[in-house]
Amino acid sequence: MSTKSTTPETGNPTSTLQRGKACLRCRKRKMRCDGAKPACQQCTRAKKPDACEYDDGKGKTRTQILRESITRLEQRIRELEDPEYTSPSVTLFDPHAEHRRSYSSSSSVADSQGSGLSLTNSPFPSESPNSPHGSWIGIPSPSPSPFREAYHDDMRPPFELAQMLLEIFLPHRHQCGLEVHIGRMRDSLTLPPSQQRHPILMNAIFLWSCYVSRPGPLSQHESHYLSRALEGLNDALQYPDKIIDVIQGSCLLSMYFLSNGRVLEGSYHANAAASLSVQWGLHGGISNAPNLGFSDPISSCKLEPPRDAIEAGERILAFWQVFNLDRCWSVILHKPSVIPDTQSGFTSINTPWPLAMGEYESGHMDEGRNFQTIQTFFEGQGSNLVGGFSTLALRVKASALIERANQLSMNWDHRLAPSTAFTDDFQNLEHTITRFVPTLIPVQQLDATTPQNKHAFLTNHTLAHAAIIHLYYPFGTEDPTSYEKCLRAARSIVTVIKHISEVDFDFLDPIIGPCWVVAADTLIRELDGIEVSWPLMNTGDIRTEIGTILYAMTSLNTRFPLLNFSVAKVQKRLADMI
Repeated sequence: MSTKSTTPETGNPTSTLQRGKACLRCRKRKMRCDGAKPACQQCTRAKKPDACEYDDGKGKTRTQILRESITRLEQRIRELEDPEYTSPSVTLFDPHAEHRRSYSSSSSVADSQGSGLSLTNSPFPSESPNSPHGSWIGIPSPSPSPFREAYHDDMRPPFELAQMLLEIFLPHRHQCGLEVHIGRMRDSLTLPPSQQRHPILMNAIFLWSCYVSRPGPLSQHESHYLSRALEGLNDALQYPDKIIDVIQGSCLLSMYFLSNGRVLEGSYHANAAASLSVQWGLHGGISNAPNLGFSDPISSCKLEPPRDAIEAGERILAFWQVFNLDRCWSVILHKPSVIPDTQSGFTSINTPWPLAMGEYESGHMDEGRNFQTIQTFFEGQGSNLVGGFSTLALRVKASALIERANQLSMNWDHRLAPSTAFTDDFQNLEHTITRFVPTLIPVQQLDATTPQNKHAFLTNHTLAHAAIIHLYYPFGTEDPTSYEKCLRAARSIVTVIKHISEVDFDFLDPIIGPCWVVAADTLIRELDGIEVSWPLMNTGDIRTEIGTILYAMTSLNTRFPLLNFSVAKVQKRLADMI
């Protein structure tokens, strides 16, 4: 057998890679790998360069490259903030340089040949490092321009700073639930101010860039961008054409507050985003709900038709971003969800299942009507709908399951015999969860997927098992079968945790943390001896599993301090049982 292969670039024969030198993805699929870095040809052809990782110790993985890029960007931002600060020169490639030459006379960005990057002015006002210049709250100008001068002069950072902050954020966008067309998002920075995304969204993005950079120097400016984002919210509601930006920005603000344990503020912005999404008809599908036949002299909350499939896709993704936020965090915050979903009319969710942005860019769109998307899922009829098994759609289903399970258990009154309707709903939800779990990639195969898919399925598995616990937990004290199902679900969550690496913690959806708390409570109930499983479980095994959950909670809490109280509570309960 020949030991030679041909490189696609030159056609010259090369030696087959030594054993152990192929990328991890090619190894798992037993494919021939050329060993190219940062991405081999096999992964590049499969359009999965982000999944190409090596462990031979001689090359940088994409994760290492990303971390080095973030460090380099933070270093450059320090230069922008402090004119007197000096550091080794930083060269960045600017794909929009030809479009931006007249953007600012006070700055210059590297071109494709690697020109130097320089800016003498700090992006923050000299009078206060934590508050924006001026104010853009007030009576709109009578000028025919839809935006006041302060909209684009004071509330937008210099182009190169905005570009850096956006690039820091993009790898973390999925854990925040934001799905947008990345190319258009980048290009929007070069457009005239009135055509850019509204500062409510962009400053919320910049806020998250600072947040995920903790404890780096960039995190010192969280309060600055938080202030700008909140002020932007006051202004943005005046412009109906920016309502999608308002909804997306409100979701990011909500996630920021919730991740920091500021639940009242987080709940407020989540409720606002959910209400706006319904008011503007995003739940009704690609187009708004039909006209009811009478005029509205006060307002018309109706979006213009989308310009193309990409814009239509962004609207669909924006609605499901709000839906996930509304459904999941209503469980954690012990409040009713805001987005309704009934069988009829204006309160029915008819939005198609979400697809990856690349699908919309390729023109794949389900343009039917009257989907009753979530209703058909619970009725077992959703498998024939386009996109129903995309990664994003599976997340939507997991969010719907945990909220429905919590709703049913909260509506049960142990003093009354369950009604026929309650029993039917309970059994239907049991069957829906049973059908849903096999549609997920098995936990044991997650390491072979792309990092983005791995993080999504870690969340989906955890939400599904947490839904089982929520559904059966109230009945566990009297029904051994319900108790056993809770216990198995909690231990399944422990199995999921064991597949989380240290790098993964930086990209997990914060909702995963409260689900771990539910699993810990279930296992502690077994350890307490309130109920006893059969066959009897080893106490040492239970303590080890609780320790695994506690380690995960503590690790996540260093990134998202929403679990401070829960970590302390679990530690105390364990200490009290010694």
